[in-house]
Formats: sequence, C-alpha cells, structure tokens
Amino acid sequence: MEKDNETYLKLFWNRTSNNRKPSLFSSKSAKATALTTTFLICFIATFSAFILCNTPKFAGVSIPNKNLSTIHAAQPQENIEFPLRCTKLENVTQTCPRDYYPTSHNPTKNHNHTCPSYFRWIHEDLSPWRETGITREMLEGARRTAHFRLVIVDGKVYVEKYQKSIQTRDVFTLWGILQLLRVYPGKLPDLELLFDCNDRPVIPKERFQGPNNAPPPLFRYCSDQWSFDIVFPDWSFWGWAEINIKPWREVLKDIKEGNKKTKWKDRVPYAYWKGNPNVASTRKNLLRCNVTEKNDWNTRLYIQDWGKESNEGYKKSNLGDQCTHRYKIYIEGWAWSVSEKYIMACNSMSLYVTPKYHDFFIRGMVPLQHYWPIRDNSKCTSLKFAVEWGNNHTDKAQAIGEAGSKFIQEEMDMNYIYDYMFHLLNGYARLLKFKPTIPSGAVELCSESMACGLNGTQRRFMEESMVKSPSDSNPCIISPPFDPVTLHDLLEEKANSTRQVETWEDQYWKNKNKGE
Repeated sequence: MEKDNETYLKLFWNRTSNNRKPSLFSSKSAKATALTTTFLICFIATFSAFILCNTPKFAGVSIPNKNLSTIHAAQPQENIEFPLRCTKLENVTQTCPRDYYPTSHNPTKNHNHTCPSYFRWIHEDLSPWRETGITREMLEGARRTAHFRLVIVDGKVYVEKYQKSIQTRDVFTLWGILQLLRVYPGKLPDLELLFDCNDRPVIPKERFQGPNNAPPPLFRYCSDQWSFDIVFPDWSFWGWAEINIKPWREVLKDIKEGNKKTKWKDRVPYAYWKGNPNVASTRKNLLRCNVTEKNDWNTRLYIQDWGKESNEGYKKSNLGDQCTHRYKIYIEGWAWSVSEKYIMACNSMSLYVTPKYHDFFIRGMVPLQHYWPIRDNSKCTSLKFAVEWGNNHTDKAQAIGEAGSKFIQEEMDMNYIYDYMFHLLNGYARLLKFKPTIPSGAVELCSESMACGLNGTQRRFMEESMVKSPSDSNPCIISPPFDPVTLHDLLEEKANSTRQVETWEDQYWKNKNKGE
C-alpha cells in the first residue's frame, strides 16, 4: 500500500461584508478622490503580490509554494507524522529521501525518569572493554561468525552483509535499529559493530583472560554466564513474519485483551505449555511430564506444528487466546526462546525452568516475585509441586503472575525497548578507539529502502511497527553500574529465593512419600 506522503494545507480567508453605502464626495474633491483611490489600488496589488511571492507565515500557517513538495503547519513536533515516502514510479530503485525526516531530536517534554532496573546490566555487558576500550583489531576478531556489519555515520545507517541469517532475523533487527534512529534522530554518535543473528553465544570467557587479551565485541540476542557476547533485543519486537507473530506493540494489545477474558481464579488450574519439542533435548524431556493414565503431573502440554498452523492460517496461534491457564511453563529451546516475553505477559504464574542462557531483560526479574523457579533435572516433580502450591495459595500465586506480567507489559513496552537500545549503543560507541568508516561493500539503509519494495506480511509488520515521528522526550536516565557489594547481594537474593522453593519442594515430596 502506497500513501501520498505530501501534506497539504487548506487556507480559509474570511471576508467580511460591508453593506454600508459609499460616501458621496463633492465635485470639488473628485480629482483628489480619484488619485487616492488609484494609490490604494496600486498599494493593495503590490502588497498582495509580495505576499504570494515570499510566502510569509500568518497565524502559524505557511502559504503553499508550488516549488515545495511538503508544507507543514507550525505545530508541536509530536503532531507531525512522517510515514513511508515510497516512489510511485515503476522500475525505479527506491532511495532514501533527503530532507524529509528530522535529523535532530528536539523533545517538547522534560521527563527525567529513571530507566527500569534491568538497564543496569548494560554496564556489566560492556565492562570487558571498560579499561581498554575497543580497537578496530578487537572488532575484526568478531568477523568470523557475524551476519552483518552495522555502521552509523552522521545519523545515517550503512550495512555490509556477510551471510544470510535464519529466516528474516537480520531484516527485522536492522529494521528495529532504523526505527530507533527515528525515535531519537541525530542522537546516537558514530559507531561500527558486528552482529551475529544465531542463537548461542560464541565468545567464551575462558579464552580471553588478562589485561592484554580483551575479547572481540559481538552483538547477539542472548548470552550466558560463561560468555562475553553482548545481548540485544531480538528481531520479534518488530514482528516474526514466518510464523505470523505481530510486532510487540500489537501483541501486547492482544494479550492484554486476552487477560480480560478469564479471571485468574477461573482459569484452568494446570500448567500449560505449547511449543516445538524437537529443537532441544530438554523440551523432549518435558513432554514426559504430560498427563497419562498412570500419572498426572498437573501439566497440559501440547506440540506446536508450525507447518500445520501455516496451512490453517495460524488460527490457533493467536497469543492473546493462550492466557487461559493459571500457570504457564517457560523452557529454553536451542538457546533462549523468543516465547519468554509472551508467556510472562499473560498474568499466569510463570513456571520458569532453570535456564542456561539470558536475554537482555530477564536479569531484572526475581524468583518468587516475578516467576516460580522449576528444576531442570527433575521437571515433573517440580512442576507438580508448583501447581499444588499455587492452588493452595491462590492469592500468592496470582500476585506472582500479575507482578511478572506487569513487569513485561510496563517495563518492556516499546518506549523502553528503544531506550535500552539507545543506552546500549551509546555506551558501546563511547568505547570505540577508532573512527567508524563506511565499508566499500556497504549500502545505506532507511525505512523506505527496506519496506517500499516488500509486500505481504513483512510489509504489513514494518508498517505496523514503524516509528512515524521523533519522541517528545529524552531517553530515560540509566542508573550507574552496580558496585561489587550490590551486585553480589542481588545475585544472592535470587539464589536464596530459588533455594527456598527447592526446600519447600523437597519437604513436600518427603511428606508425600511418608503418606502424610
């Protein structure tokens, strides 16, 4: 769908009528009257011509000039939208329009609010280069597995692609970065980075120890405690076209509506999971916990057949329709799973199977406050106890579910996603010890060059997730790095909460085996 992106102003000239009869002049003043009238006519004509030629502004309105393609009323920045400006000419390559979208950020509101707590992990993720900075040699060390090189120079984005990613991960990741620059135009410094769109981290800490052995900086969607990979929001925040999952802003609306359909205490009192078990042994192991004639582990587990779903138009995959159980299970796949945020947004108490990997936000969530931890090495007994506990402590279980959902819905809305991206990239850019340069094989990217040539689901998701005007406020204020004591206490708090659950669970099964 192409839209006419030019803005036209309609001017209304109010003319007041004057019904009074003209004055009669004596014959003695006729000549003077004629001269005066002629002078007035010439003055009005000259003034009108001056107005039309120079297009001055009256009452905040610009008079159209045929040589200008876009004319705007003088109005607050937040009321001006800049949709896609696609060329209508056939067989013409779409280029990035110049002098169309603002190149600087001029916020109209002064909101000095603090970022959510998980933003502080940005400091930790960038800490390996805090003392040394990042040299070009370090950067090139990450080239081996990178899918693309991203360069930002003078507010413009350039990309050099090295290999095709899984599905459209690279496409929607780059689209998301372009939208960040529309949120905060001209605010990011020049930078150059490498991005790996695969799942598992590849920069092991054990290989890069000592002050003279800094690791190569590489961005990806998840990492783990044994790796230096820098975590970044995943592509699905702007849509997962291959399986028809809408952009995050739209999915959140669906889930919020789904939450309203069934009150928590009226939901099915079992643990629900639906997914693809073939991507990891831990998921195949989870299916052993499904209900059978002999055992009921308080679970209801279903296999997701994406091929069948595609043929049926994804009618049974609406995420807003899956908030029907009191408990929902999160379990990793090949690595971390995109499903995490969808599961935890449902108001159900999330049963979080002990993970190996982390994304950018989960480190801000706390066991027993936002989710219930599940042992990975004894899933069935752990899940059964969790559901038993929840059904016997419904108020507490509901509170955990709602706290986790509130975290996801409020502290991870798209405004904060863009703020996280901004602070991460801004912090990274400050560490660079070299001047970013545009590679000879790079191409300039903008929203038009990416979206205008597409159609179908990809085009629709890009239009739905596109930022149409700059933010009316500055990014949130990120808190300073953790000091060692605070970080230790935070990690210990999480470990203690998990140990508390395991103690309750062990006691439950001990009593049950005794027949109590």
